[in-house]
Amino acid sequence: MMKITQEDINKEVWKACDTFRGSIDPSVYKDYVLTMLFVKYLSDVHDDKFDTYLTKYNGDSERAKRAMQHERFVVPTNSHFKYLFEHRNELNIGEIIDVALEDLVEANRDKLYSEDGAGIFQNINFNSSVLGDTKDKNVRLKNLLLDFNSDKLDLRPSHLEGTDIIGGAYMFLIENFASDAGKKAGEFFTPKEVSTLIAKLTKSKPGSRICDPTCGSASLLIKAGEEVGSDNFSLYGQEANGSTWALAVMNMFLHGFDNATIRWGDTIRNPKLKEGDALMKFDTVVANPPFSLDKWGKVEDKEEGKTTISWDPETDQYNRFWRGVPPKSKGDWAFISHMIETTYEGRGKVGVVVPHGVLFRGSSEGKIRQKTIEENILEAVIGLPANLFFGTGIPAAILIFNKGKVDNTNVLFIDASKQYDSAKNQNKLNGDHIKHIVETYRNFNEGKLPSGIAEDKYSYVATFDEILENDFNLNIPRYVDTFEEEAEVDIAAVQVEINKLEDELKAVQAEMKKYLEELEIPETPKGA
Repeated sequence: MMKITQEDINKEVWKACDTFRGSIDPSVYKDYVLTMLFVKYLSDVHDDKFDTYLTKYNGDSERAKRAMQHERFVVPTNSHFKYLFEHRNELNIGEIIDVALEDLVEANRDKLYSEDGAGIFQNINFNSSVLGDTKDKNVRLKNLLLDFNSDKLDLRPSHLEGTDIIGGAYMFLIENFASDAGKKAGEFFTPKEVSTLIAKLTKSKPGSRICDPTCGSASLLIKAGEEVGSDNFSLYGQEANGSTWALAVMNMFLHGFDNATIRWGDTIRNPKLKEGDALMKFDTVVANPPFSLDKWGKVEDKEEGKTTISWDPETDQYNRFWRGVPPKSKGDWAFISHMIETTYEGRGKVGVVVPHGVLFRGSSEGKIRQKTIEENILEAVIGLPANLFFGTGIPAAILIFNKGKVDNTNVLFIDASKQYDSAKNQNKLNGDHIKHIVETYRNFNEGKLPSGIAEDKYSYVATFDEILENDFNLNIPRYVDTFEEEAEVDIAAVQVEINKLEDELKAVQAEMKKYLEELEIPETPKGA
């Protein structure tokens, strides 16, 4: 039997999206397709395991069923994909799928419920009018089930070419949904090249705790884990959007990271990754937080003319904003402060994507920035090309903070803004671009780069005194000189060219005069 490849599955799952294209926004229908992929995967794994037990117990189905109760997931009969497919023509198929998801969550409470009692499917409704009126909705759901019933979407592990194919298909879908969803995509996906770059820059050692406090669908967090090079690490994340949190949880299971902890909630106002009453600490914290988030801070509840403040960063119980409170209209440094405060002292690393304003804006942001530099935890500032991210064309930067810098008080600046491949909808980093950035950073990290120009028009190692002289402004052009001198003009050569053109013009004018005389057409007087 031919094994099913990554390419086969990617092609089929993308084809399944035709059911919704043109009538429903990709940022909406992605949840339905990804949820169905998850259900189909659990169902096919269940069947594969059941067949294995039947063989083991010589066809004794009762023993096989008992053994299945101890498997990774329990799949109730009415939650199985086959059951849904058999009922595809029912007028209430949307309701049948919703009940199937509820029962699947109930049968696996320890995995599919959050610690707050929220099931991962509570934000998706297959019976919703979002899918159209009853007739259109039923047609779409029937077609979705027909698509996933394809032989080429047999997701039983024994039929697949590799163990990571399902996770690969899930990431393939998320990336393509992001490409189609435009501006809304930035809420749930970090481009894989950027995720790879951050994962390599913050490369975690075996045994590390790794966290993404704004994890979206968890693509960056998974990349950071995979970069460790062994299975000896633990993943933690938090996501504010309920639907996206569900995507992250499913993503973890499809990649085999069953022990990952992904919490649902606002990281700034309600951080949930805690040990006792204290924030949990990590070896590595990575994130692509929302750029310059407005109204991130103080929460004022108004009722019957009275105002009650339910949360205020000034009195944050975890003291995350001791360096200063960022402006209420720009939450960038709020996320950075949280990330820094949740890394281990003496060894913790932070890799965060930021808009360039973070590097030079003044007021409270300037004071916070100054303190991180004076603490000697800022290690690198890396400028990226424009139009890399979904939803925004503005260029961004990556900041690397390292609590293990020790005696090196210098900061590395890299201007990688000109190194990219142009693509249809957005620019991309290729392997060589990523390698160039990572090798430059590692050379600096290992003490191989002295202060001054490291690579002309690309990288510069700034001393603390230089940054102080610039009033702690980290704007990259202050350090990396990318000015290109214009080529010298050869005046003599230009004059020769002008004389040549004038001679040619005179010849053409004489020729024109000759033709006009032959045709007996008077010349037009100059200035007429």
